[in-house]
Amino acid sequence: MSEDVSAAGLPLAKNWLAIIAFIWAGQAVSMVTSYAAGYAVVWYVTESTGSALMLAIMNICALLPIGLLSPFGGLVADRHNRKRIMIAADGAVGLVSLAAALLILAGDVSIPLLLAICLARAVGQAFHSPAMMAAMPMLVPDKHLLRINTLDQLLASVASIGAPAFGIFLYTTLGFSSVMFLDFAGACVAIVGLLLAKIPTVVDATAEHRSVLANLRDGWRAVAKTRGLVLVIVTVTIGMTIFSPLSAVFPLMTFDHFGGDGYMASLTEAAFGVGMLVGSGILMAWGGGRRLAGLIAVACVVVGATTAACGLLPSDGFAGFVALVAIMAMACAWFNGPTMTLVQRHVPDEKMGRAMGLLTAAMGLASPVGIALGGVLAEAIGIAPFFLVDGLACLALGLIAYLPRSVRALDRG
Repeated sequence: MSEDVSAAGLPLAKNWLAIIAFIWAGQAVSMVTSYAAGYAVVWYVTESTGSALMLAIMNICALLPIGLLSPFGGLVADRHNRKRIMIAADGAVGLVSLAAALLILAGDVSIPLLLAICLARAVGQAFHSPAMMAAMPMLVPDKHLLRINTLDQLLASVASIGAPAFGIFLYTTLGFSSVMFLDFAGACVAIVGLLLAKIPTVVDATAEHRSVLANLRDGWRAVAKTRGLVLVIVTVTIGMTIFSPLSAVFPLMTFDHFGGDGYMASLTEAAFGVGMLVGSGILMAWGGGRRLAGLIAVACVVVGATTAACGLLPSDGFAGFVALVAIMAMACAWFNGPTMTLVQRHVPDEKMGRAMGLLTAAMGLASPVGIALGGVLAEAIGIAPFFLVDGLACLALGLIAYLPRSVRALDRG
């Protein structure tokens, strides 16, 4: 495909790299502030309850609306201006953070308030993510599509390295409200970045005259016509179900099994961020090659093996835990970008919002289901044995993921 057209086949702006820079610079700042605020919330719950089940509930509230509402967010992205949708979503999340900061400053910090914050932020993301993912193929050449899809992970990795410790620092020195005020400022920067970027508008005219259910079925058919693509999405969804409880109980593993404090827990998060940064950097430099479906299967095997190994560590093995988490994270970076790129290459752009909404929904629903089951299981068998069981399940999934012929055909196409 010529570099004069985007991955979606539209005329490519001469300053496309500057447009991407405006968008992602704003998103990068917003990610840092969101990670800092999010980790302050997680640590407040960890410190005040010490419960794996409560952490699981918090994570479910942060993820379930994404799974339930993303298909509708994708439909909105196919019917309306995607840039305005992203601005509205960022603005809404920013206002939620501002309101939370004022309430916390007034002394009204409680678990119900934090649950409400998580729910509201998730609703915003359910509309922002499909619009963002659907817009990317219109802005970059096809040969750079995987790199741009991986940029999201790369920036998130950079944010996760220092933002948790930054969030803990603000939380312990200036107070909980300061972290939420910072998150509001980050949302404002993200909006400025979007305002400076010119994003084409592609609207599916047929979508306006169909019912919501008919539109969602249309989006599903656009994905389902490629059997191997469906199997890859199913694999990634199951993998998310298996892996998602770990993100909820990482702080508890540090706190309970290794006897660590908030800064040790933030070190684990930083190690995960470094691993994701390295993995994303490798993928961006390499370009992923042709075997993207095979890369997803390999990533699943590596994640499973390292997770299981974490569960075998003794209580004085925190250094080994940090190292294994970094390796685990490096492989985690090889899931989302390849999956998203495979979907973008097989679905027409006017249906991309719905396809991305369904993909986001699958992952969004998998996470709270996995967290709910994982939280109960971790509470029942202990945090370290849970890592072992969870890792072995992920390892088994990776070993069978690349066996179907239709999945291998994606890498030959």
